[in-house]
Amino acid sequence: MTEPQTTTIDKNWVPPNRSLLIGGEDVEPAGGVWDVYNPATEEVIGTVAGASAEQVDQAVAAARAAFPAWAGLSGAERAAHIHRLADAFDRAADRLLPSIVNEVGTPVALAEYLQVKMAVDEHLRWAAEAAKTDRTLHLGEFDKPVPTMSDVRYEPVGVVAAITGYNYPLNLAVFKFGAALAAGCTVVLLPSPRTPLTTLLMAELIQESGLPPGVMNVIIGDVEVGRQLSSHRGVDKVSFTGSDGVGAKIMAQAAENLTGVTLELGGKSPSLVLEGVDVQKIAVEMHLRWSRNGGQGCAALARLLVHQSLYDEFLEAGAGAFDQMIVGDPWDRATNIGPMIRPDHQASVQGFIDESVAAGGRKLLEVTKPVPEKGWFVNPVLLGDLPPDARAVQNEIFGPVAVILPFADTEEAIRLANDTPYGLAANVWCDDPIEARRVAEQIRAGTVWINGGGAMRPDAPFGGFGRSGVGRELGEWGVREYLEPKHIQWRL
Repeated sequence: MTEPQTTTIDKNWVPPNRSLLIGGEDVEPAGGVWDVYNPATEEVIGTVAGASAEQVDQAVAAARAAFPAWAGLSGAERAAHIHRLADAFDRAADRLLPSIVNEVGTPVALAEYLQVKMAVDEHLRWAAEAAKTDRTLHLGEFDKPVPTMSDVRYEPVGVVAAITGYNYPLNLAVFKFGAALAAGCTVVLLPSPRTPLTTLLMAELIQESGLPPGVMNVIIGDVEVGRQLSSHRGVDKVSFTGSDGVGAKIMAQAAENLTGVTLELGGKSPSLVLEGVDVQKIAVEMHLRWSRNGGQGCAALARLLVHQSLYDEFLEAGAGAFDQMIVGDPWDRATNIGPMIRPDHQASVQGFIDESVAAGGRKLLEVTKPVPEKGWFVNPVLLGDLPPDARAVQNEIFGPVAVILPFADTEEAIRLANDTPYGLAANVWCDDPIEARRVAEQIRAGTVWINGGGAMRPDAPFGGFGRSGVGRELGEWGVREYLEPKHIQWRL
């Protein structure tokens, strides 16, 4: 086993079991109790208790009470608070990193930037600066039937229920509460019950940062707590990240009070390799990208559409990527594929593989070295010879499994790219920039990268079409999810 290079990090450190954070105070949880597991070792690393129904009410009431004062601060004052929160997160990087590695199973070499540094140094600090933006729109004079002037003010929506997924516990929380705080909203944060420890650590850091009491409240709980929170009369906006099936339930629960929702849901994102591309240069990068974090990423580009003239060469070139895939101990810096989060999810991912092979599909590329005896691991595999309507082609697998389909021409590639219920992300590989842009504009997805694109930008919107969600996160678009426009008109 290779030890982490950062000597200040204790790989065995896990956050102590702590209280909920409601109204700035520690509150002993009074709900159900469950164990939290390390998915790489199958060991219990914490036992937590969730919020009771009364404590959900208390958290919403605390956020409601704190809202007028927080919304009444200037943008510069809110920005200073959010920067201090980012400072607290920065100082705790040596605790956040092992918490995420041990709780999620993300390999440490990936987690350092993608799970910690990016969330804090880029996205949370961007949100802090966004708090300073004056969003008043001056419409000018209107002379029918009498002369008037108008302003449009963007005002915070109120109390936000932020419900996050397990795969990126810090990022997904920051994407929501960073924008909500910048907009002037207060927040009740509820993490996935599979990964509550990192969020409880965040609660400690929120207190350390000096954020005013009640502006950020942290509770944990099961499906019933999520239902109560998303249907709560005191909540003005629900923001959820997770599967499209759960997202539909959240949307229905919020609809009980006509509460608005932002839903960042699943994907079945295509990566198109058009005729003439040098696949020797891109195949390894493509495979290492979709398999990142064990394929447990909503925007994983795991549906590979390759021009038929390049198909065989692409497979040959991609074999090198599978040689580089190391499945195992997340604390070994050579590892780049960690475990699935729980045994039921491991079984689900393996079920997609077995079902595809039984139906006539083939494993065209795979890692064949046995997975570790302990841990909920699945070896990466590329499936082929499947029809476009196969379950593995149409549905999100959320594991280290990709599918490949050949196409005859660019129009067929576009049709295949759009032939799922999802529309979160896509990538177009093409040597002609004009043609690449033409194809990108015809793909129904919230984000389309060309030739690999780049890192997720904090100033650009993220979200999807169809079953990939409602609304957008990040950038100005993300902040406006937590704002209501108010038109003020007066006679001259």
